[in-house]
This record gives sequence, C-alpha cells and structure tokens, in this order.
Amino acid sequence: MVDIHYFAAARAARGRSTETVDAGANGLVTLADLVETLGREHTEHRAAGLSLAEVFGRCTFLADGRRAEPSAPLANVERIDIMPPFAGG
Repeated sequence: MVDIHYFAAARAARGRSTETVDAGANGLVTLADLVETLGREHTEHRAAGLSLAEVFGRCTFLADGRRAEPSAPLANVERIDIMPPFAGG
C-alpha cells in the first residue's frame, strides 16, 4: 500500500489531499505507472483549467521524502508526495 499526498494544484485537481493505493495489486511497478494510472482514472476535477494528468507534468515527486524520477520503483515505498511548483516563499 502506498499513501499518496497531493499538494496545492494537485490536491485541487484530484479533489482530495490523500489516498491510499495498492500498487502491487494494481500492477503498478514504477512511479510512472502510478502517475499514468492516477491521471487517467481521476478526471472529475480541474485546477486552473488543468486536469490531474496535466498538473502532474509540472510536479515534483517524492518517494518516502526523497526526490523520485518516473523510473523509480514503488516496491517498499510507503508514501508519495506530489508537489506542483509553489509561488511565494
């Protein structure tokens, strides 16, 4: 099970701040698999005119607190943070 935490525009585009996904049961091996599936399945909300999949294109992803590339494996990952660019400071 992987806990997904959405921030800012990603949270708005998903319509919630967290969810849990059973990556193994859904055949999700890499971060790219997870992102593709989430973007395809969750189209009911938008943020500033962008779908969740479109917001993902601007995001940084952290796997258990460390920056993760799309090819990062999900095995043994407990938490994914999805963070769009933030304005301000």
